[in-house]
Amino acid sequence: MALTRRQFVALTAPAMMAFGSASPRFLAHAAEKSKQTGDEKILVVVQMSGGNDGLNTVVPFDNDEYFKARPKLAIPKSDVSKINDELGFHPAAKGLSDLLEQDRLAIVQGVGYPNPNLSHFESMDIWHTCLRKSDQRPDGWLGRAIDSIQVNEPLDIPALHFGNRKQPFALASLQHRVPSVKSLEQFRLELKQRESLSEIRNSVNAQRSQSSSLLDFVQTSTDTAIDVSERLKDVTKNYQTDVTYPESPLGDQLKTVAQLIDADLATRVYYVEIDGFDTHSQQAEAHASLLRQVGDSLSAFIADVNQHGHGDRVLALCFSEFGRRVAENASAGTDHGRAAPLFLAGNNVKSGLIGRMPSLEKLEEGDLKFHTDFREVYAGILENWLGTPSGEILHESYRPVDFLKT
Repeated sequence: MALTRRQFVALTAPAMMAFGSASPRFLAHAAEKSKQTGDEKILVVVQMSGGNDGLNTVVPFDNDEYFKARPKLAIPKSDVSKINDELGFHPAAKGLSDLLEQDRLAIVQGVGYPNPNLSHFESMDIWHTCLRKSDQRPDGWLGRAIDSIQVNEPLDIPALHFGNRKQPFALASLQHRVPSVKSLEQFRLELKQRESLSEIRNSVNAQRSQSSSLLDFVQTSTDTAIDVSERLKDVTKNYQTDVTYPESPLGDQLKTVAQLIDADLATRVYYVEIDGFDTHSQQAEAHASLLRQVGDSLSAFIADVNQHGHGDRVLALCFSEFGRRVAENASAGTDHGRAAPLFLAGNNVKSGLIGRMPSLEKLEEGDLKFHTDFREVYAGILENWLGTPSGEILHESYRPVDFLKT
């Protein structure tokens, strides 16, 4: 039976509402693009919000200045997982240590930027946009990268953000809409009324009684959206892995990312977050818990994508907006600092330490001095992983950090 436009909209309205504001258009685009995927490189960003204490993550256990500065918080030499004769991982960061042993972790030391801003929000915005507050900042570095990569296919879904918080500025794009979702369930059509997907599909495929380009668009979009919805339902139902993820929000998010990668969505960038690194007081236990979540979740994720044959396509970046001060404070915590290490994980990274550990004797107002601008890391990701020129995206030419195997 042919449907009028009014009848069609009445029938499909519950489905459209269930998709949310970002769908079904992006699902339709994902379905169309997914048929062309295969070997595109994927970037997974893990944002460690709050300012991770890099000094108690990669521990200079052979340096007396470290123990003098941190009488309560220093990690004993006997507890670290040694990287070399001078540095070792916090014992809770076993997942990171395991990745290093598997030759799947690069540790870029001494990362920061000139004239650092120690405000969480402004510093994160600088990392997200590569620009200062005095500049116009309509988009983020990943948004610009998406616009560059997708210039010939502007309707594709290029990136996804998972989490309960506001979408990171880094993903703001002038040309593409990046969906933010809390869970995989948000992708799927959930009909609360008696209409079923099959009824809606039948309606979509029914002979159209009116000549209407708008109606054609809605019908076509709905049909492809249903395809993706059903495929993602199968992904959730049929996805199997021998990998055990930690029971944590970050573990859940990265497990979902692994599922979507295996579903062959065209998405090139996935973005997840873990909060709580602003450890001004009683840092020891809280920081250990956070490092355990990051290390175990990342280790499980890398193992999972490898188990499903996607390991060579995936690069993970773990960063924080700044490090912590060298000296602990009176509350057994640490205050906002400057330079810190960041981490790159995957089969293709040059595993091990990149760059030198900043001096503990030559500090800048009590903080470690940075020697590697974070935009140099971005340049390496953009040019050598995502395959797009970095100059315009970063607003300046930076020497790419050499972190990939040749």
